[in-house]
Amino acid sequence: MPLRARLHHIRADALDGDTAQTGGMRRFAAISGSTVGSERIWMGQTHVAPDTASSNHHHGASETAIHVVKGHPEFVFLDDSSGTPEEIRIRTSPGDYIFVPSYVPHREENPSPDDEAVVVIARSTQEAIVVNLPELYVLGRDPDASRPRN
Repeated sequence: MPLRARLHHIRADALDGDTAQTGGMRRFAAISGSTVGSERIWMGQTHVAPDTASSNHHHGASETAIHVVKGHPEFVFLDDSSGTPEEIRIRTSPGDYIFVPSYVPHREENPSPDDEAVVVIARSTQEAIVVNLPELYVLGRDPDASRPRN
């Protein structure tokens, strides 16, 4: 039976680690084009080790929804609504959700010295898009003209 003609059960121990990665994190695909034949969605988990920060990155044209399952990860981005770029840190707890719009540079951090943080991620594209960056910048103020501006 074709992949798109049936339901799929992906067991927790069968997640696919062969996906785009960012330093300081491990991503695992559950729902993707390669695992189940999805065409417009990607879903999986990200694990952030204790006392770790990911590299700065964005997810291209993909919108990202995040659900915190374990730990207290922090999500960091730059905001310049006050006129000066300022680092904003969102502290989370299990059960919280985060929305990351397309192209917004950010990073995840796990400040816990002992416990891994685990989040479930859903993206609006079938595969995980990860563009690693040397630094955070405010969307629309990046000197690299190849990136979209808002």
